[in-house]
Amino acid sequence: MRTGPDGLLRGFTLDCVSTGGPDLFVVCKNCGSEVSPYITECPYCGTRLRKRAPKIDRNGRITERVGRRQLSTSLPRLRRGEIPGIRHESHPYATVTLVLLGVAGTLIWRTSVIDPFRLVVYGNPVGQLWRVFTAPFVYDNTGYAFVALVTIAIYGWLLERRHGPVLVAALALIGGAGGIAVGGRLARSVIMGGNGAALALLCAWAVPDLMLLARRREVDGDLLGTGVLAGVVALMPLAAPNASWAAAGVGAIAGLVLGFLLTRIHH
Repeated sequence: MRTGPDGLLRGFTLDCVSTGGPDLFVVCKNCGSEVSPYITECPYCGTRLRKRAPKIDRNGRITERVGRRQLSTSLPRLRRGEIPGIRHESHPYATVTLVLLGVAGTLIWRTSVIDPFRLVVYGNPVGQLWRVFTAPFVYDNTGYAFVALVTIAIYGWLLERRHGPVLVAALALIGGAGGIAVGGRLARSVIMGGNGAALALLCAWAVPDLMLLARRREVDGDLLGTGVLAGVVALMPLAAPNASWAAAGVGAIAGLVLGFLLTRIHH
């Protein structure tokens, strides 16, 4: 507060003093995005930022200390087509491709545009290995197609946000084609559908939360809903005889193993 020579108030000045208020943002170590310090998982790549939400006092300040390496005072360069203040979201191209191929395979079976039996596996696929890569996208049962493709869409999208399209394609290849190949060698019946790919993606996504649950820590994901959907996909051979039990097992094992390896790498 200032006074003039005549003793009257002329105005005031405000000094900017650090009061230890909350940080405006923290930087995700995985994708480099500036995010709120009050969240536990990066909304852009899915990387876990902290184990639990920070404690906040009555003044809205964080009572826990945040590492200096996470603080930043500069914004990243804008990407092509990105609006200032809004992060550009990458599109789940791999997941969309897998779903569209499954829809196309279902339509081919229904319309018989081409002979669908040339795309599926019957018995040992040796000599016609290319069928191993087409059979996971062919469905003769609409309910089977719906459950498998919805599972692939949900967990493929979540994984692609977190790890990119290469991992999604690899899991679909191992769980889908690998599961069909194993199932063909073990059974003398027609095998088709992506139950192996669906379980591979679902299990890989669930591994981080399962590990937290095993340590009796707070879990952010919906493991209950995931468990129900996993059970439906795993038991699909009861409703769709051409869905393979072996493919489901291969997909689940592949997802759990790769999910565990990813968790160890990123943590």
